[in-house]
Amino acid sequence: MPVLLFLIDTSASMNQRSHLGTSYLDIAKGAVETFLKLRSRDPASRGDRYMLVSFEEAPAGIKAGWKESHATFMTELRNLQAVGLTSIGQSLRTAFDLLNLNRLVSGIDNYGQGRNPFFLEPAIIVAITDGSKLTSSSGVHDELHLPLTTPLPGSELTKEPFRWDQRLFSLVLRIPGHTSPDPEPIAGVPLDPSPITPMCEVTGGRSYSVFSQRMLNQCLESLVQKIQSGVVINFEKTGPDPPPTEDCPIELKYGPQSWHSCHKMIYVRPNPKTGVPVGHWPIPESFWPDQNSPTLPPRAAHPQVKFSCVDSEPMVVDKVPFDKYELEPSPLTQYILERKSPHTCWQVFVCNSAKYGDLGQPFGYLKASTALNCVNLFVMPYNYPVVLPLLDDLITVHKFKPPAKWRQSFENYLKTVPPYYITALRKALRMMGAPNLLADNMEYGLSYSVVSYLKKLSQQAKIEADRVCASVGKKAALEGGIKLRCRSSALSLAHRKDFTQLLHSIMGDGPALPMEANTKEFAGFQLAALNKALKPQGLRNPYDIPRSHLLDQLSRMRRNLLHAGVCILKGQDQDQLHSVPIAQMGNYQDFLKHCPSPLREADPDQPKRLHTFGNPFKLDKKAMMVDEADEFVTGTQGKGKRPGESSSPAGGGVPKRRRCMSPLLRLGRAYTPPKTPPRTPDNDETELGNHINNHLESNLDSDEEPSPAPESELIQQRNLLQLDEVENQENSVQENGQSSDSEFSLGSEGEEEAPRRYPSPCQLKMIRNQESQELNSELRVLITKEIRKPGRRYEKIFYLLKQIQGSLETRLIFLQSIIKEAARFKKRVLIEQLENFLEEIHLRANSMNHLDGL
Repeated sequence: MPVLLFLIDTSASMNQRSHLGTSYLDIAKGAVETFLKLRSRDPASRGDRYMLVSFEEAPAGIKAGWKESHATFMTELRNLQAVGLTSIGQSLRTAFDLLNLNRLVSGIDNYGQGRNPFFLEPAIIVAITDGSKLTSSSGVHDELHLPLTTPLPGSELTKEPFRWDQRLFSLVLRIPGHTSPDPEPIAGVPLDPSPITPMCEVTGGRSYSVFSQRMLNQCLESLVQKIQSGVVINFEKTGPDPPPTEDCPIELKYGPQSWHSCHKMIYVRPNPKTGVPVGHWPIPESFWPDQNSPTLPPRAAHPQVKFSCVDSEPMVVDKVPFDKYELEPSPLTQYILERKSPHTCWQVFVCNSAKYGDLGQPFGYLKASTALNCVNLFVMPYNYPVVLPLLDDLITVHKFKPPAKWRQSFENYLKTVPPYYITALRKALRMMGAPNLLADNMEYGLSYSVVSYLKKLSQQAKIEADRVCASVGKKAALEGGIKLRCRSSALSLAHRKDFTQLLHSIMGDGPALPMEANTKEFAGFQLAALNKALKPQGLRNPYDIPRSHLLDQLSRMRRNLLHAGVCILKGQDQDQLHSVPIAQMGNYQDFLKHCPSPLREADPDQPKRLHTFGNPFKLDKKAMMVDEADEFVTGTQGKGKRPGESSSPAGGGVPKRRRCMSPLLRLGRAYTPPKTPPRTPDNDETELGNHINNHLESNLDSDEEPSPAPESELIQQRNLLQLDEVENQENSVQENGQSSDSEFSLGSEGEEEAPRRYPSPCQLKMIRNQESQELNSELRVLITKEIRKPGRRYEKIFYLLKQIQGSLETRLIFLQSIIKEAARFKKRVLIEQLENFLEEIHLRANSMNHLDGL
């Protein structure tokens, strides 16, 4: 996942305009957008992460960091303004610290245990500046200096502020203000002589001197091609030059040459299956680990790799893993390819990596490819000329059963290997099929104090990373102006009702000023500071007003003087108060945040309405849900209905039965609705309760066979006919001018002495059915929410299922619908528990019917 950090110069010099009519800052913004469009053509750009840093002081200079979205990046890019100084040194340090925030937490640098090229986080910094003088609060500087102090923990472990997988490229804008008669250079984009160029070359990048828009587009296309996964290494020659070969005789040149020292990158290709680089062997450290040392020596950002020009035979043993990295084209690769020797190699070393000896032992070699189109770096086990023959004998001769002499040779080799190679060597032996050659208790090279120190740095780096990420996007609190202290408790003159008369008296156009009025008291006034970054005050300096706005400002001042009765001075016209930019016209959410909190609804049972454009009567859909049969179930039944309407579609009767898809019922155990006996109205509520109990007990008959489908349909039709009779009775009562609720209330004033009418058993049953339906609907919403939650804690679901009201048929239908809802979310464990619960209900019903039959 490459990280692309754009460092934009926001100094005041970026306001200068080119011959195109646009400022340098606008050109920089357009260059970033063009870069993103060019990069989006590559399918690998889906994993890119974009950051934006300006020349402001941290943390205000970090516009988009690790957690900001791409939309935030684009918004902050468009809002950049060219104000301030050219503090490129401080801004570069901020950019490097931002990239290095998580490296100690993730352990990607692997301090003291070798450098793993496959542990990388490739980053490219694209700096766009005008190449002007470097200015800061201390003066003008000719050279680029990065601050030595940084709040980032662990920065002392690396000598440089950057890492070996981070490169800096700069686009220095040199577009003139007028069209130049000189033709543009055709050979290519030259390097810029600005102070940022040496910094780019140190990191492995380069600078571009841009003189036209065409040249800028050419540089952007070149930068897109340089987004590669790899690390930068310093290659230096050791020993004498190689002799000329027969295929390509080369003239001997005395003195240092360009290929003797190269500062180039090796490409680390990701695995095509996983997309992550995979490797086995590290590049050794430039020191031998000391078990008694409490700290680690600081390492260079780029490892110094020495190569010997003595021709050697490349060694590869079957089943022994090795790493292969391609070198970036350079004078060194060109020299090796011109020799046309694909069957020989040059060994590579790291100085001071061995326990004894300055040069150390070889850890790999440089070799030209067979097709002579590139040069590869092969990374092998440390001191591979000794260990590879041993491993070859282990595989081919001893068949992974080494004798004592072989073990003695292998132990002697281990004494010359840095201890941090033990882990990689153990993994390689496990891959070969010999996992028991190395003991598990062998030390891996770091002392206890160093390990504790690295863990402490990791925790501190995590805290610092959270702090920096939280501070991104937050503006620094602006200091207020100098407040004038009021020496009296009287109101300010600007707030007095006779302000106009007092003003005329001061100017000499009116009567004398009363003695009790002191003109030197200005309560609430502030003196503006010299810092322009402060928030502008209500009263501005008249010299800050543009000439084209003088008449408008004069009219506002006149209006404020004439409207003296208003306590607050106005600095805007009424028309300007309603003038909103087009980009902010649809920003209704910010407007709602500044509005006062609305009053509560007079009727809390009414659904909450959304205040939206165009349709203010739109209901809140969050309180509604749709089940499998596309039935709307609200949080509480009856909301949003008129008083005369019924809350249930069937007048409080039994809900229509739906086919259940439960596996239990598909096996022939389908539950058929029981026969309903004719309804006998009683006058006493106690008799009604006994009738309901007898009705439920009569339904639970264990000896009764499941009725066929036509009989169940007849029973449902008979229930519906009975419900239609009840509805006709209610409608006839309402047509006479009385609602159903009036039967439970007292009459009008003329009917106060009328006897109180109690609900009939039929009406009481309907009321209970309606209440049970409302309760079941609320239970359905709660159970559905519990089903959608992750995890397997279903105790609350079964607790809610026990609260279901209604007949046995109603409970069974409710439970079947819950099983279907659980099947939607593939809750297999919950479905099994619900089916067991359903089977228990059947068994309990059969046992009750058996007892009633006795």
